[in-house]
Amino acid sequence: MSYTSPNWSRSVLLTIDTQNDFTLPEAVAMVPGTFEVLPKMEQMLAVYRALTMPIIHVVRLYQEDGSNVDLCRRESIEKGLQVVAPETEGAELVHSIRPLNYSGLDSRRLLHGEFQAVGDQEWILYKPRWGAFYNTSLEHFLRERGIDTILFAGCNFPNCPRTSMYEASERDFRVVMVSDAMSQVYEQGMKEMRNIGVHVCSLAEAIVEVEQAVGR
Repeated sequence: MSYTSPNWSRSVLLTIDTQNDFTLPEAVAMVPGTFEVLPKMEQMLAVYRALTMPIIHVVRLYQEDGSNVDLCRRESIEKGLQVVAPETEGAELVHSIRPLNYSGLDSRRLLHGEFQAVGDQEWILYKPRWGAFYNTSLEHFLRERGIDTILFAGCNFPNCPRTSMYEASERDFRVVMVSDAMSQVYEQGMKEMRNIGVHVCSLAEAIVEVEQAVGR
């Protein structure tokens, strides 16, 4: 038995920090390569939506007084830099990955740790630090739904996706890194993920596996 092989039919797709301020060209905190991987993310999202498979968009929200911001960025926010501030367009999900009838982030609910439902089997979750499990109820949410496999896509592999994949692994989730649907990916990083049991694959492979697993 392989303890790390994905159970594709019991999986969730997690997008990480794919927000305007981190993604759009010339945005205030744009992460190079994120805009370019959007088409891959859109394809993966389309498959999960068509199959009514669960999706969670994990986001950051930086209070303008810096009170909930990482120490390495707090001073800049306190001095007036506005990045993914609640109730701003910069904090919003990039338009092309939004579900149908999306009406915007509910910052109040998200900052209180609630999941915001934004579609059929689709939610948004705020994370206060790099990792999606840190001070969130993500693990309980997934366990409650019988989900044991997490597919990761989104923004800036070295920081939030990498940390979140480590957190998922240490909680005994099966982890999939969709490498061409994630920005700032590099060869040594993929090797590192494989070394802890992460299934590193392409978008095309992930789509085939998911569709076969649910009998499409």
